[in-house]
Amino acid sequence: MFKRSITYSLIAVISAAYLLQLIFPSLQSALLLPSYEYLQVTSQWYRLFTVALTHAGLIHLAFNMYALMILGNPLENAFGSKKLLIVFFISLLFGSLASSYYSPINGVSVGASGAVFGLFGAAAVVGRRIGFDIRSIVLIIAINFAIGFIMGGVDWRAHLGGLIGGVIAARVVMVNNSK
Repeated sequence: MFKRSITYSLIAVISAAYLLQLIFPSLQSALLLPSYEYLQVTSQWYRLFTVALTHAGLIHLAFNMYALMILGNPLENAFGSKKLLIVFFISLLFGSLASSYYSPINGVSVGASGAVFGLFGAAAVVGRRIGFDIRSIVLIIAINFAIGFIMGGVDWRAHLGGLIGGVIAARVVMVNNSK
């Protein structure tokens, strides 16, 4: 049985949202992330966050949720639940802003990868303290960026924005690390 945690709650909410989109396919188009120009015209800024509820298939969802589980649990233990949420949502916001701002005018993005990359960034910041091998984290980040450029169809802008957001957020929450 899973312990109750913010990490598992995030996984449950994101996975449930994906399942709802299988039942109601039009839901994804209301949640995905369009270009920054579209956001300006429609004022649908909530999409900067709801994009994490969308995914481009079961494999995409599985990879993101696995990474969230592997990174989220130790970070939640290190920071506490509230601070993990802060890191997650700041990473998601930075990733979404980078993705939407630099995407083509008719481009759209899906997934929680920006937030997940933010957790990679946070893990790099506090890695030694929580038992992560920093070199492994840097290697995983590099491999994921390479895959994104080689395969195409991967939003490296969201990954980079999320990574930067995660590093910044981790440094901020570490200033006062009383859980």
